[in-house]
Amino acid sequence: MEPRVWHRSYDPGVPPSLAYEPLTLPQFLERSAQRHGDAPALLFHNCRMTYRELKDAVDRLATALGSLGVRPGSRVAIQLPNIPQVVIAYYATLQLGAQAVLTNPLYVPREIEYQWKDAGCTIAVVADFIFEAKIRGVRDRLPIQHYIVASIPEYLRFPLSVLAPLKLRRARPPLIARVARGPGVHFFRELIRATEPRPPHAAIRLDDVATLQYTGGTTGPSKGAMLTHRNLSCNVQQMRAWFPGLMPGKEVMLTALPIFHSFGMTVCMNLSVGIGAAMALVPNPRDIPAVMKAITKHRATLFPAVPAMYAAIVNHPKVKSFDLSSVKRCLSGSAPLPVDVMRRFEALTGAVISEGFGLSETSPVTHSNPLVGNRKPGSIGVPLPDTDTKIVDIESGTQIVPPGEAGELAIAGPQVMPGYWNKPEETAGMIRNGWLYTGDLARVDEDGYHYIVGRKKDMIICGGFKVYPDEIDRVLAGHPAVVEAATIGLPDERRGETVKSFVVLKPGHAATPEALLAFCRDNLAPYKVPREIEFRPELPKSTVLKILRRELRDEELAKRRRPA
Repeated sequence: MEPRVWHRSYDPGVPPSLAYEPLTLPQFLERSAQRHGDAPALLFHNCRMTYRELKDAVDRLATALGSLGVRPGSRVAIQLPNIPQVVIAYYATLQLGAQAVLTNPLYVPREIEYQWKDAGCTIAVVADFIFEAKIRGVRDRLPIQHYIVASIPEYLRFPLSVLAPLKLRRARPPLIARVARGPGVHFFRELIRATEPRPPHAAIRLDDVATLQYTGGTTGPSKGAMLTHRNLSCNVQQMRAWFPGLMPGKEVMLTALPIFHSFGMTVCMNLSVGIGAAMALVPNPRDIPAVMKAITKHRATLFPAVPAMYAAIVNHPKVKSFDLSSVKRCLSGSAPLPVDVMRRFEALTGAVISEGFGLSETSPVTHSNPLVGNRKPGSIGVPLPDTDTKIVDIESGTQIVPPGEAGELAIAGPQVMPGYWNKPEETAGMIRNGWLYTGDLARVDEDGYHYIVGRKKDMIICGGFKVYPDEIDRVLAGHPAVVEAATIGLPDERRGETVKSFVVLKPGHAATPEALLAFCRDNLAPYKVPREIEFRPELPKSTVLKILRRELRDEELAKRRRPA
């Protein structure tokens, strides 16, 4: 690509463009098994699986899936927490030229039914507790012909001694469930042990779809982003190039981000396989003691996480009882990272946090701050190699706005999806002339560093002025008593909309709404200052710990509709 201003900020050794290896993800696994066969691939409590063992398990499951009718182009649903079976199932599916449909384990039957019918899945790999609690009663409504049921203890040597920390949020019944044998029901470990590794040969092309990555569905029905082998392979290679100091076969990736989410899928799982790193699996990212224990036990060197996880660690009362000094490189995404949290975590560990950005539709990573060079806290950094961007006007999306002015972020690059599954109209609305229009509002500075200021759908119009919630949240999070904040717009007869912020205080700290409003007045233009601040013990979050502003807005609107 042509030179861009941000290329001057790349760390030494990071090129602006890459010569991509024409390898699929299964070929990365094959190479890592050849080069690092005895190195650990999966670490899960007392389970240690090497790359040679992982490749053997993948080959066996791929053979079994082929015998159950999985062919190139088939869709396989995978509904598992971060346990060894999710990695095995994902790579076995891709090895056959089939498409993986990663499904949130917390989905209720209605959500499962919509996703699997929309994708046309015929095989599902599910956890036993999910099968019993959510699937058994609705099997006749689902398109699945065969279920492969996985159990958390089946890859542990002494399961009863380690099951206590494995509780998943809202998981009922407990995580060991007896699943009755019957037609179309198979058991994961039994199937692998009974199958000789002779997977069918599939001629996989780089532009074949590898994964249907479903979006959250916050603005309508969830959509399946079609991510090709090329998209995913290129994004792994972009990430590998962005961190030139990675040591193949030596790194340990703390894998607490859910693998069913694109951030965890690419950065935790696929990048690990690409460099032969060990994945230290943690099923529940909200279990901060388990996260810290896994870092300490497995000496994790790489730690991708979201801001809420970093904040929870630095504010945990027992953080000093864990040795987190092994962590060297971190990647933060999904929401703005408060500067205070960044500095405290880096002081605690000696690590460097690179704040970045991505979307499900871009495999997902598009931006990151340099690790060695000029980091700009509060920014998402600069575009990765071969990634181009433009900031366009909100109304038409056709005019590039001046530097420093906010507009919609559009992205082009090899990691950008070709479109949504069976949704040509939605595809045409998001991808225009080779550019993906993200719906995120951003500005870019003179050095090419990008700053997310909010979502188009979250933008607040107060008396004709545009107010961006992310900017207000950053200011509030900069107050010494605040751990996190979320700002929404609410209908107002006089101003059109008015601003309300919800704030969580740090443990042991106190503040009043008046003090925080005064702090905002010192740091924001008058029309941006919230009209109301409400304290909460916690904020509603998604399964990847992203703050859900829509839930706060829905609650407030419901209050207003109640009769006096």
